[in-house]
Amino acid sequence: MMEHEITATAGARKKRKRLGRGDSSGHGSYSGRGMKGQKSRSGKGLKPGFEGGQLPLIKGLPMMRGFTNIFKDKFHIVKIGDLGKLTDGTEVNPQTLVETGLLRKLKYPVKVLGNGELSVSLSVFAHKFTKTSEKKILAAGGRVELI
Repeated sequence: MMEHEITATAGARKKRKRLGRGDSSGHGSYSGRGMKGQKSRSGKGLKPGFEGGQLPLIKGLPMMRGFTNIFKDKFHIVKIGDLGKLTDGTEVNPQTLVETGLLRKLKYPVKVLGNGELSVSLSVFAHKFTKTSEKKILAAGGRVELI
C-alpha cells in the first residue's frame, strides 16, 4: 500500500452543516436557531450554568444541605487526658499512638487537643497542637515537637 492510496473509512469525514444558504438548503432563513429569543441572537452564546438571570445553582450550592468542603484538612485527634494514661518519660509519636491503641491507623496527620489533665512528663511529637495542649504538656515537664 502506498501513501497516496490511503483513504478515510466511509462515514469518518462528514460535511459541515452550511447555515443561511437559502430556504431550499433546509438550513435557510433562521438557520436552525428558531424565531426570537436570547439564543437566536448573534454574538457570543450563553455561558455554562446561566439560568436566565436567576441565581445559578452553583452559587447557592455551598449553602445547601450536604455540602462538604473537599479542601478541608482532616486530622486524627488525640486528647491530653488520653496521653495521661501513658508512662512517665515516654516519647509519643503517631506510631506509638497506634501501638498503644489511642489511634487505629495513620491515615491523616495527628492533632493534640487540650481536653483533660496531664500529670506525667512526655515528649510529644505531632503535626499540630492547640495552645492549651501545648501549655499543659510544658507545665507537666514535657516537651512539644512539630513533625
